[in-house]
Amino acid sequence: MIKAKARLIVQIKTPLSPYKTAIFYEILQNKPKSTGKETAMYILSIESSCDETSVAVCNERNVLSNVVATQIAEHALYGGVVPEIASRRHCEAIAAVTKKAIKDAGISMSDLSSIAVTFAPGLIGALLVGVNFAKGLAAALQLPIIPVHHLRSHIAANYITHRDLKPPFLCLLVSGGNSHIIRVNDYCRFEVIGRTRDDAAGECFDKTARALGLPYPGGVKLDHAAEGGNPDRYSLPFPHVEGSPYDFSFSGLKTAVINTVHHARQKNEEINVPDMAAAIRRRVCDIAIKNTFLAAENYGEDTIVIAGGVSANSELRRRMKEECQKRNLKLFRPELQYCGDNAAMVGVQAYYEYLDGNISDLSLNATATLPIDYR
Repeated sequence: MIKAKARLIVQIKTPLSPYKTAIFYEILQNKPKSTGKETAMYILSIESSCDETSVAVCNERNVLSNVVATQIAEHALYGGVVPEIASRRHCEAIAAVTKKAIKDAGISMSDLSSIAVTFAPGLIGALLVGVNFAKGLAAALQLPIIPVHHLRSHIAANYITHRDLKPPFLCLLVSGGNSHIIRVNDYCRFEVIGRTRDDAAGECFDKTARALGLPYPGGVKLDHAAEGGNPDRYSLPFPHVEGSPYDFSFSGLKTAVINTVHHARQKNEEINVPDMAAAIRRRVCDIAIKNTFLAAENYGEDTIVIAGGVSANSELRRRMKEECQKRNLKLFRPELQYCGDNAAMVGVQAYYEYLDGNISDLSLNATATLPIDYR
């Protein structure tokens, strides 16, 4: 066991820039000076599953700091996330982001109780950066490691915004890589009752946005473009999965949009981007809302939660609120700052994983795919 303590020494020309940061990580024999806050459970959490390098310090549901270094500008050059570039930028940014998270939290490394990290699912190279950095910190500081599932973290983002939210509840989890309807029976007990059979909702948004010539990140740009558009101008399919009323299918919708755009271009016809964006947005929301409230009715759920990157979509948020009010159901939505990938949601879920006995050691490895109900 390594008995040294860790200190981060970072020179930053541009704060949080993953491109202009020189990082030096050294292990010291002397323990860092404590701030005298050892009695609280401070969890340092790390998120690196895709293109955001984020580190946070949390105490139960309280977020002391949440630092995010984004790579959007660079990946926009390629129209989407390039996994190899994402991994390299995580390597360059993670130590600087960690140092700032500790500083912003007003604590010392020696005040930490544990290290939490997103270990699945995600881009394997990106995940490995976070997992191995977490293992290094845990070894140096002699702290336990809490492995956190990325989708569980997205659900936990709601615990930050809503202090009164407790399981059980029904969750619509929609993001770029996943679309699920989940019964959250307890903080660490999940039952998937609906899932996508092909593309995720966010993937449908991103790829149709790209077909329309909208820049990356496509889902956000499509949402903005749809404002003021006429959704009735274009007729789009309403795909469903026969015999599985809670499952999603978005690939047919995506293909229909791409074919419509390509056919118009071949005939030198113009596609009205705001109108098509509005039609796409409405249809994705139609599908998500229909399946969610059907599940709520059949399972007798009275509390609905939305989570994931697509939970930031303005129409989805608005219509979910309207539908819940009609049905006299309670709705919980995360703040917009916690809809995307961030380490604060990882740290909050880590607290409940810790209470549930989900503790790992230096043998922890990253996993590209893993169901939310893996344990």
